[in-house]
Amino acid sequence: MDHKVKLLNQYWTDIYFYLHYQHKDKISHQVIRILQLVEKQDQIGINEVASYINVSHNTASEHVRRIIEKNYLIKRRDPHDERKVILHLTHLGKEVLHRNTSLDEEKLKQILQKLSDDEKDLLEKAFRILSEGAKRCI
Repeated sequence: MDHKVKLLNQYWTDIYFYLHYQHKDKISHQVIRILQLVEKQDQIGINEVASYINVSHNTASEHVRRIIEKNYLIKRRDPHDERKVILHLTHLGKEVLHRNTSLDEEKLKQILQKLSDDEKDLLEKAFRILSEGAKRCI
């Protein structure tokens, strides 16, 4: 099993290395992780950010403040509990996150054009299974 894990990790890092978008943004890994958290989870506030990146509430608040200044996030009051502030990605935040975490769609199209329909279906199924399993790990 350890061999399979190492092999999958090697494939994953190869895929990302060769297929990621060319980075244009000066952005830290921690900022990307915060943006991903806001994108992937509902009702994210400062407490959830602090817990996710394992820092104090004050430190998380400072990170979020800087990200808001870059216009990647906005804060809105929770309509069900006015005491709670919920973070949301801005349009710019979504673009920056996409460029820094997604695979280049043009490169993917080039690869997919060379595959048979069965290979495309197999690849889609494998990624769906991995994605669903990953979501259950949290």
